[in-house]
Amino acid sequence: MKKTFKVAGIGELLWDMLPEGKQLGGAPTNFGYHAFQAGCQAFVISAIGADISGEEILERFDELGLDKNYVQQTGSFPTGTVTVSLDTNGIPSYIIHENVAWDHIAWNPSLEALAKEVDAVCFGSLAQRNPESQQTILNFLKSTGAGCLKVFDINLRQSFFSRDIIYQSLELSTILKLNDDELPVVAGLLGITGTDEELLMQILNMFDLQLIALTKGAKGSLLFTEKEQTVMEVPKVNIADTVGAGDSFTAVLVAGLLQNHDLKKIHEKATRVAAYVCTQKGATPKIPDSL
Repeated sequence: MKKTFKVAGIGELLWDMLPEGKQLGGAPTNFGYHAFQAGCQAFVISAIGADISGEEILERFDELGLDKNYVQQTGSFPTGTVTVSLDTNGIPSYIIHENVAWDHIAWNPSLEALAKEVDAVCFGSLAQRNPESQQTILNFLKSTGAGCLKVFDINLRQSFFSRDIIYQSLELSTILKLNDDELPVVAGLLGITGTDEELLMQILNMFDLQLIALTKGAKGSLLFTEKEQTVMEVPKVNIADTVGAGDSFTAVLVAGLLQNHDLKKIHEKATRVAAYVCTQKGATPKIPDSL
């Protein structure tokens, strides 16, 4: 029998307030949903408020078939929201509201037990803006088993990151995912220079990473390991918005690595799925069986 791999996304869980209405969002949630569609057993670890918006998130999880056992509810803070505006190319910009439920994810024995079971976990920098959630994320990463893929999908947003957060996260990671806008920022924080490929090799060696995924929007993407690099162009599609495309790319990448598929084939599938997500509104469309 084929193994069903367990993966977790830990961090922000919120409503993206898009021009045409609200959509479920937060990179770890998007990742979890797309990993679930790619055949994994997926868990989202976050927190919501004890409010109508939080209840609507739980309803949306049910609709999507997502596990909600690790979504904490708190009466002390509201469910998170992000105001999203789109430019003429469907590229989003965000206003991320602060002191919300996902800033206060509590560490507990059930999370410690889950950490020991998962085959992969995806996390970012944004949910580490508050010390409480940051400590829970770090505790989770430190509690994982020896073979667990720890994917730092960096997601630099506004001013919610620092050198310490980036450095500490990279030290605990096995895989880094970032985009071409984030690479020079990370390089500056780490005090390194060079071409894109030189920067990636330096980061790979500095933190003993297995793989770095660099996405470049319409210019394609690069998967980079010490022994192998694959480059993929983006298919021409009609873009509705690009929200969640990067998260779907990461999810398909992780599922493929866990299933021990060929790196180029993984890259090709991740690219096609991300391109499809760009043709749909919101971050969590159903992926067609053909993909």
